Amino acid sequence: MGANMSAGVSDTDPPLQARLGDIPESCIASVLMFLDPPEICKLARLNRAFRGASGADFIWELKLPTNYRYIMEKVFDEETMLKLGKKDVYARLCRPNPFDDGTKEIWLHKSTGGVCLAISSKALRITGIDDRRYWNHLSTEESRFHTVAYLQQIWWLQVDGEFEFQFPPGTYSLFFRLQLGRSSKRLGRRFCNHEHVHGWDIKPVKFELTTSDGQHAVSQCYLDNPGNWVQYHAGDFVVKSTNALVNIKFSLTQIDCTHTKGGLCVDSVFIRPTSVGK
Repeated sequence: MGANMSAGVSDTDPPLQARLGDIPESCIASVLMFLDPPEICKLARLNRAFRGASGADFIWELKLPTNYRYIMEKVFDEETMLKLGKKDVYARLCRPNPFDDGTKEIWLHKSTGGVCLAISSKALRITGIDDRRYWNHLSTEESRFHTVAYLQQIWWLQVDGEFEFQFPPGTYSLFFRLQLGRSSKRLGRRFCNHEHVHGWDIKPVKFELTTSDGQHAVSQCYLDNPGNWVQYHAGDFVVKSTNALVNIKFSLTQIDCTHTKGGLCVDSVFIRPTSVGK
């Protein structure tokens, strides 16, 4: 009997310590729901319990934008929509997802879940685009759409766009991505030809946007910094309703016909939450 008693746990033995793996997944998930997506993914590497908890649908439902089903219908087929869990939906939407025959892309900002959009130059109405004396389409690796519109020379510059979308509530900014000069590669090194660049220091370019609910923004600036892609801020707009479609019209113009201008690459238009950096 004495031997058996000595093999048991005595009052002087240290208490058993709980480990991270002993915490119920439901408790872990209740904490993870208050963290940002990158923090959730880091904690998922700790052990099996955290990894299991990090995949809970209710966590990622909170991280997805309110219009995520609307977005899914634009970029996923029906089979994909049915088989994906909420975490997988978030991961897929954080990648660039093309739609409208590849002329537009949508993705989520990884940390905030903010909705970001890009619209190709091929989805814009460019005055004179079909006249090769003025414009050409150039293939390039420097565009997410692999093509840009290149202006050689023109008197009347006008680029218009229109886009309708169901945005989550928030404030959004619209930018034109432009470059003065035509870039290419020689012997593996980037080179920019400034041959046609002229006329941009005489008068500023006008950027304008309007929305279907009456918002209006106008800005002007001189194009500069040849050889570098620049995102020119056209204006901001506010979305208040969760389910309303918002129609946006936007433009870039320089219609002073007292001088020509040229050497401009028009890549795309970006729309993203104002709180998200470039």
